[in-house]
Amino acid sequence: MQNIARIARASCVIASLFAITPRAAAAPDELCQPPAPFAARDIGAMRAPLSRVRDYRPVFQQCRNPAFQSRLAIRRMRIDGAGFLLTVDPETLATHVEPEQCWTCADTSEEAQKGTRFVRAVQTYAQPAAGSTAPHTPYLRNAGLIHGEGEGAYITGDLCPSPRPLDRDFLERLAQLGPRTPVALSISGVWLTHHGEDFQWLKEQARSGALEITWVNHSFHHPYFVGQPFDNNFLLSPGVDLQGEVLDTEKLLIANGETPSIFFRFPGLISNPALMETLRADHLVPLGADGWMVFAPPLRPGAIILVHPNGNEPAGLRLFSKRLDASTLPRPFRSLNDAPLKGAPDSGQTSGACPADPGCPRQSEATRRN
Repeated sequence: MQNIARIARASCVIASLFAITPRAAAAPDELCQPPAPFAARDIGAMRAPLSRVRDYRPVFQQCRNPAFQSRLAIRRMRIDGAGFLLTVDPETLATHVEPEQCWTCADTSEEAQKGTRFVRAVQTYAQPAAGSTAPHTPYLRNAGLIHGEGEGAYITGDLCPSPRPLDRDFLERLAQLGPRTPVALSISGVWLTHHGEDFQWLKEQARSGALEITWVNHSFHHPYFVGQPFDNNFLLSPGVDLQGEVLDTEKLLIANGETPSIFFRFPGLISNPALMETLRADHLVPLGADGWMVFAPPLRPGAIILVHPNGNEPAGLRLFSKRLDASTLPRPFRSLNDAPLKGAPDSGQTSGACPADPGCPRQSEATRRN
């Protein structure tokens, strides 16, 4: 009887182990999920979700997971109390927000990662480009990535602060070109906080597969003062904290369920060497344009096209539609992640000739960052 009892107890232990095993195997998958999306019922309080993301800070680490994938982490954070990373695929440039417990990370350097496409892009574009300094003025105009690789074109739309609604007709026209039409939207934090319904509409276009949206950082406040010279305007205005402008916009996107890309577009396309160095330290690629539609430039294959679907530039959107109908835009339209160099850096990078941004409205001192 004692033997039977021992056998029975052993059988129970073995059975319990088999019962536990499937749950244990599933645990990593359950843990390695992106953060829960922001509830649509909170749409009217777009400032509140910024508090979801805390302890947000730049890092530069090489990370690997049990599936032998390798990524570079550029931010660490806590979302709803749990640890997460903002990672970059070093070759495709795709970004992801992922739980930190699913990755093993160690500090790295640009020197150690200089062979990756990501670090080449940062080093190539986050520095003053030849010819980008306006004569006798201490600022840079349209510096950074202004022309993409390969055939076709890259559509970029700026969402500067604006009291006007999103030009949904323009984006619906893009969606009619085919499933997952790529478009990069440069979003300012102030625009997002005041256009909750438009932002949710954009998210639905991406979720449904109508558009493939790359979220470009366009600063949080996008300061602009009518009549001020460029070297004392936009992000060169006194008291502006560029890193705060960058990180707060990233946090707001993440809090609302979207993923920032590696790209940053300076308001007005105006910067200076110090701002470029800050971007480089944060491992971001400054994005310019060589095809500002409102000025009707000739467009070459690889053109990075700039329009403003924030309600402030109807003339540029009409011109875009006219050229689209006339088949005079380089095609196909491509994802912005394809634009940076894939091979060795090109020392002949030059700037375009875009003046300051006409698509963004005037702002008062009250709207600037204190």
